[in-house]
Amino acid sequence: MSGDRPRLILASSSPRRRQLLVNAGFEFEVVAPAVAEISAGAFTLCEATAWNALRKGQNVARAYPEAIVLAAATLEEFDGEVIGKPADRAAAARILRRLSAQTHVVASSVFIVHLRRGRAENFTILSQVVFKKLSARLIEEYLSRIDPLDKAGAYAAQADGDAIIQNIRGSRSNVIGLPMEKTRAALARFGIRASHAP
Repeated sequence: MSGDRPRLILASSSPRRRQLLVNAGFEFEVVAPAVAEISAGAFTLCEATAWNALRKGQNVARAYPEAIVLAAATLEEFDGEVIGKPADRAAAARILRRLSAQTHVVASSVFIVHLRRGRAENFTILSQVVFKKLSARLIEEYLSRIDPLDKAGAYAAQADGDAIIQNIRGSRSNVIGLPMEKTRAALARFGIRASHAP
């Protein structure tokens, strides 16, 4: 980081979150948190994402208390069931078959913390995703073009998403993994602003 600009750390190994911040013009470092995410269990969709973001952010902030740490977590829900990342390609295909021609909810929770100053902020954003009717062939072709195993819901809105997504109601960047509209405003309250216009 240059000058007296606060140091920003993204507590995530997600290339999608990293790219969203880069595209928005932010300067930051990446530190992958050493925590395992919960899928849901007894938690609701929003509780699970908030808990995951909090744990990831705190894990990295303890090692870098002078930095402003940004963490996020994304999960999906359909028909009252929380959907996380598939265990294998067969599970990914089952998830896409289930979501075919249906509407599901995507929740992303964001946790920003500056441990040295004892300051933190968190929020959760919901979006609705409407899938096209997916044939078995379309599902197989789609899964051959992406790696579904590190993606909640077994798909990526930014990677050939138009092949399977009919419509997104709400924040598109939220579906990708980081709701930039509200994240940008929250970071500004911590003194973090884009170094250049996107």
